[in-house]
Amino acid sequence: MNQHNTILQAMTDTGMIPVFNHKDIEVSKSVLKSAYEAGVRVFEFTNREENAFEVFKALKIYSEQFEGLYLGIGTIFTVSDAQRFNFAGADFIVSPALIPEVAHFCNMKGMLWVPGCATVSEVFQAKSYGAKLVKAFPGNLLGAGFIKAIKSIMPDVKMMPTGGVEPTEENLSEWFASGVHCVGMGSQLFDKKIIESGQYEILQEKINATIALIKTIRS
Repeated sequence: MNQHNTILQAMTDTGMIPVFNHKDIEVSKSVLKSAYEAGVRVFEFTNREENAFEVFKALKIYSEQFEGLYLGIGTIFTVSDAQRFNFAGADFIVSPALIPEVAHFCNMKGMLWVPGCATVSEVFQAKSYGAKLVKAFPGNLLGAGFIKAIKSIMPDVKMMPTGGVEPTEENLSEWFASGVHCVGMGSQLFDKKIIESGQYEILQEKINATIALIKTIRS
């Protein structure tokens, strides 16, 4: 099984990819550790803070101790950023948009890349560039109906909504009923107050409960 399929399988197994960024390296490490201990095996750090590259490099080294954990980078708009993070050891690359040159770079490097798409044309384009997983973004604007429509005409496309996905039974049931491969979850999962006060055991419980909820919904 090649690494692409291994990562996709890990995404299927938990059904949820945490999407996180923070400018503090120690906070980021604690969040990653909590997520791993809660059952997360694929984690997306995003390139949003000015020092994101430094934090990611430290996080990548730190993550080596967690067996079976894949750490990717999100919010990638340019080939130069894709290059830097590839060099830093990112396991996969996620973009908010469909960017042909990033697609070509990742294909050349044999890296799993996940483009953000919001129309049928973009999803088709992503598929023709060889995307194995497509991010429906922004998820809260597109809704589960968008996933259903895509799956009805391109049933083999794996979709991951990100943006506005909530860790509630009602919201997750709707997404999984539409046929998503997994969901990306950011601010709804990572309560700023909990992180600021260092209550990582509460964070771990929340992530664990979300993974358990997804398992229940799917069965």
